[in-house]
Amino acid sequence: MSHWIIAPIVLPAVVAPFILMVIRYHRDLQRVFSVASVVALNLIALVLLTQTMDGTISVYELGNWPAPFGIVLVLDRLSAMMVLLTTLLALAVVLYAIGSGWDTRGRHFHALFQFQLMGILGAFLTGDAFNLFVFFEVLLIASYGLMIHGGGATRLRAGVQYVVYNLLGSTLFLFALGTLYSVTGTLNMADLAVRVAELPADDTALLRVGAVLLLLVFAIKAAVLPLHFWLPASYANAPMPVAALFAIMTKVGAYAILRMYTLVFGPDVAVTEGLIGDWLLPAALLTLAAGSIGILGARELGRLVAFSAIASMGTLLIAISLFTPQAAAAALYYTIHSTLTAALLFLVADLVLERRGGRLTPTPPMPQSGLIAALFFAGAIAMAGMPPLSGFVGKLLVMDAARANSQVWTIWAVILTTSLITIVGMARAGSILFWKSHDRSVLPPEAMTDEDDGTPVAPDLAPEPVPGLAFVPVFALLVALVVLTVLAGPVMRYTEATAAQLFAPADYIETVLKRPGS
Repeated sequence: MSHWIIAPIVLPAVVAPFILMVIRYHRDLQRVFSVASVVALNLIALVLLTQTMDGTISVYELGNWPAPFGIVLVLDRLSAMMVLLTTLLALAVVLYAIGSGWDTRGRHFHALFQFQLMGILGAFLTGDAFNLFVFFEVLLIASYGLMIHGGGATRLRAGVQYVVYNLLGSTLFLFALGTLYSVTGTLNMADLAVRVAELPADDTALLRVGAVLLLLVFAIKAAVLPLHFWLPASYANAPMPVAALFAIMTKVGAYAILRMYTLVFGPDVAVTEGLIGDWLLPAALLTLAAGSIGILGARELGRLVAFSAIASMGTLLIAISLFTPQAAAAALYYTIHSTLTAALLFLVADLVLERRGGRLTPTPPMPQSGLIAALFFAGAIAMAGMPPLSGFVGKLLVMDAARANSQVWTIWAVILTTSLITIVGMARAGSILFWKSHDRSVLPPEAMTDEDDGTPVAPDLAPEPVPGLAFVPVFALLVALVVLTVLAGPVMRYTEATAAQLFAPADYIETVLKRPGS
């Protein structure tokens, strides 16, 4: 039994209280330990990914209690990929937070950051449905602290809204788990798969209720329309580096749908037949449409990026709802792309907000305008799915996976139309931020000149260039998108193998329960 599997959970769980209790008054030491922890997590994630390259599934039994009686962590291709994606994103975010000084604007940033990583990584590695709930709550508590980092009435109000919606989801989660346990007598995912398959047809009504409740919970986490209302205000008003980390949180909901509805409620389970396609596909199409319209109508940069995150989740969930190995492989590729792209746009938004504010109205040129404009348009191209970046590849893969679906023309029409809307919305925002700032004829009178020397300035703003370290993670995310595009073939081979492993869960069940032929 390899102890590497539990390391991504234990490491941040140890570093967070150490930062909180031992070096809470030493900012430089907090930064050192936080960055060192994230770098170590990346190395561990690479080791874990290497272990799964041949399709091996590994199990870690806490206290040596075998499943289903004890708590288990399970490492397979999907969990290893999500762990690595999370740690790479975390490294970019923590470096940006240090470079921009965001970690100094409130208390306990680095401790909360580590607890957040613990919750996210634990959710990806757990093999038990109840512990999935536990890790959801850990990341919820930490994310609330990060959301209100820096203070402010608006941020606090958005944080309360965020907590209320997610507590509603947590309550539904407990109801769903209670329902499933009352029917099956277990919450271990592998054991659930066995028990659900063995249930007689007369006992499936309550089971379907539990499956629907679970899907609603994961839909809330994934911001699926009409359960997405918490996301725009929450992400737009959170500190932008925190929102960049939150780009992976909606993916936790998508991950949970993939995991539970291929392993436990798979395509061969009659009780949940049609549940994913009949409900999730229309909701995903509406989510994509709503996100794109939100991009077009946004009047603040933070909300524009938040709606782009919603739109990307719509595209991702369209692929998941098709519920085929090919579509799942496309969904996994798009998961990597959309996470990196959303994080890139949130960090670019922060660079803009620090220099000119977030309103999409013309102001005089900001410092380093050309460099930031290039980063914004690269992120916009990736988010809209235009060539040559990975968004174009990802959307083509999703559309190709939809060819065998009866609603293929509807899916294609929505994806193509919303891509056009996204392009228009991003172009509109970019022109206001970076082009009209040089056109004195469209600037408001109060922003035109300084009373003393006639120099163009923005009212009530004195932006200073962010230290160079802040640009390093932003460019790193852009480079990651380029690499994802260039290496689309190898990445797709990995995601195809991952999808094949998901849709053939016998090995997973056999490894966890140690029951040959399960």
